[in-house]
Amino acid sequence: EDFLNLIFKAMMKDSLNSSHPVSSVVQSSEQIEEMFDALSYIKGASLLLMLKHYLTKDVFQAGIEVYLHSHNYRTAQSDDLWDSMNEITNGTLDVKKMMKTWIVHKGFPLVTVVRKGKIISVQQEKFSYRVEPENWTSDASYLWHIPLTYITNKCNFTHCTNAYLLDQKSG
Repeated sequence: EDFLNLIFKAMMKDSLNSSHPVSSVVQSSEQIEEMFDALSYIKGASLLLMLKHYLTKDVFQAGIEVYLHSHNYRTAQSDDLWDSMNEITNGTLDVKKMMKTWIVHKGFPLVTVVRKGKIISVQQEKFSYRVEPENWTSDASYLWHIPLTYITNKCNFTHCTNAYLLDQKSG
């Protein structure tokens, strides 16, 4: 419950136009210090949990192990983690491409789900909270690769989770 409260506080901050991406190019030590705030840590943890859920616990753990063994006693960048995950998924999913959409954009998407009979459609747009007109900037180009999981009524709730990667504005 405490972790969920932290996530919701971070999401509230991240939904403001004054937010910042988890990862960005920095030019000075002051900018580095600014990047390591609660938003970066909590959003980063949430993104890793999302990835773990999408890849499954075993695949995610194998990717972490590859990453740690490949970069022990050396510096690393976020791309190194995604490359390790790509290695484990054997090219079935471009984890780097998916996760870049989450770490280079500030904010997060609002996913709208509409059901018409047996047809389900989903659409994404950037979620904004309390945007002041003078601080508003267009985020129409924001596009996340959103891993969605779902179950259907033809399921016995044991091994029936389906996955869909929403990598366009709608699907």
